[in-house]
Amino acid sequence: MRATALALAGLFALASALASPAAAEEAPAGTKPAATTPDAPAPAAPSKDPTQVRPGAYVLDPDHGKITWSVSHLGYSTYYGQFTGLSGTLDLDPKAPEKSRLAVTVPLSGVLTGSARLERHLATPDFFDTQKFPTATFTATGVEPTSPTTARITGDLTLRGTTRPVAIDATFNQAGLSPVDKRYTVGFDGRAVVKRSEFGVNAFLPALGDEVTLRIEGEFKKAE
Repeated sequence: MRATALALAGLFALASALASPAAAEEAPAGTKPAATTPDAPAPAAPSKDPTQVRPGAYVLDPDHGKITWSVSHLGYSTYYGQFTGLSGTLDLDPKAPEKSRLAVTVPLSGVLTGSARLERHLATPDFFDTQKFPTATFTATGVEPTSPTTARITGDLTLRGTTRPVAIDATFNQAGLSPVDKRYTVGFDGRAVVKRSEFGVNAFLPALGDEVTLRIEGEFKKAE
């Protein structure tokens, strides 16, 4: 329980104007070639090479950004839930990842567990106290590459009015034009572990686990 605390392919086809008879006709003598203009960026096939990612500003796709959390339930099982409807911004510099910036907002009322009764309980002061604290936020303070496709993102997680440092181990999946919306997309997965007691979520400790594992998925769209 606790709340806390990050893509794809497409191609464009050109059609047949150049194949028309008019296009095949030779230009009259003395006619100057038409002026050319710089080509637009070529359509981006999906790439798993992070050095090929387009730099700049991105926004998190709320339909493809979620946090799946898990916690020990009294020692008998591992309980899972999700936060959806996340919003966020990413300022990405693939040539200097340490200069990248990330900020994400998590609506605590968007928790999903499969149990309406539990979801109502999670909204109470025992856990998230969503009437008083409707959102949690994460703001990155540093990005340290750990391999060509992974990085440790450190930042500040704010939950229930308390801010603590959290580290996310992030993995770059791929980048390219999405076949769904034809927008340039970059996708990541992430993992973090937090202690809910550090944010004042103390209900039923220690029987109900203190450590909460977060699995994070995010697809970011190039800002238009």
